[in-house]
Amino acid sequence: MSTDAAPEEIVVKKTSKPLSRQAVSSGFSINSFLNKEEKEEKEEAVVTQADNLPQHHFTETDLQMEWNLMLKQIQFKEAVIYNAVKSFKMVKIDEKNIQVLYPSDSAKVEFDKISGEFFNHFKRKVQNYSIEIEYKKDVQSLKIEVVTKKKIYEKFIEKNPLLKDLDDLMKFDLT
Repeated sequence: MSTDAAPEEIVVKKTSKPLSRQAVSSGFSINSFLNKEEKEEKEEAVVTQADNLPQHHFTETDLQMEWNLMLKQIQFKEAVIYNAVKSFKMVKIDEKNIQVLYPSDSAKVEFDKISGEFFNHFKRKVQNYSIEIEYKKDVQSLKIEVVTKKKIYEKFIEKNPLLKDLDDLMKFDLT
């Protein structure tokens, strides 16, 4: 081996990005979150005119049948949602309005998970696409009365006053 050989020149090129992969930023990357990269998204507002869509008649019975069918469908698949929305009441106000009576805000949150699917299905079924939904909190349905033997007995006394005489004679213990 001789030491008289010419030294090889090593050329080092510095780059700011790796050469092996391209920098593609996705909307879900950590870097984009840290750097607050926000892509401009065009929002297109889709406006459908209800004048051109069918507006067929539907009855209260149609509404109740579809609501009960929906409850049966979610009863076993989505038990949490079913238990939250089973006390909801659907009321047809007029040809274009349906009122939804709900007992609590937490139940309404669960209803919102299935409301789009239900109302889209219902509108297709009755071929009325101009239906508007109105939500109303129904405080009466939230109250649950505990029925005791004494309360049952008092209701029976209202229907049949002879039970009062029987109670005086027999001295029933309704505590």
